[in-house]
Amino acid sequence: MTKITRLSQLDLNSTYTYADYLTWRLNQTVELIKGKVMLMSPAPNLKHQSISGQLHGLCFNYFRHKTCRLFAAPFDVRLLDLTKSAKANKDIYTVVQPDLCVICDPKKLDSKGCLGAPDWIIEILSKG
Repeated sequence: MTKITRLSQLDLNSTYTYADYLTWRLNQTVELIKGKVMLMSPAPNLKHQSISGQLHGLCFNYFRHKTCRLFAAPFDVRLLDLTKSAKANKDIYTVVQPDLCVICDPKKLDSKGCLGAPDWIIEILSKG
């Protein structure tokens, strides 16, 4: 198998899985939406990072004594096709990295991130 290190090595018309995504060693950050590669914005700007830091601090203080857990990007959130029972990496076609997310069900957490929908996500939108 060819080692994927550049976005140009991928066929952007093809459909990929989380198993494929795990093998890539790209410099760019990408997400998969229904198997399609989506290029994320370049490094966040100062305003984005400032807002993210402030929200993270507020949320951290709120959730620190609760059972829910707060995570900041980069943190893989793998979304399942609820019409199928399969949960293997080869069966997952959507993986995103929200700026912040809260997961209250510890069963959704594993060494790779979150498997299933978080209870809350925060995505900070930036121009560009």
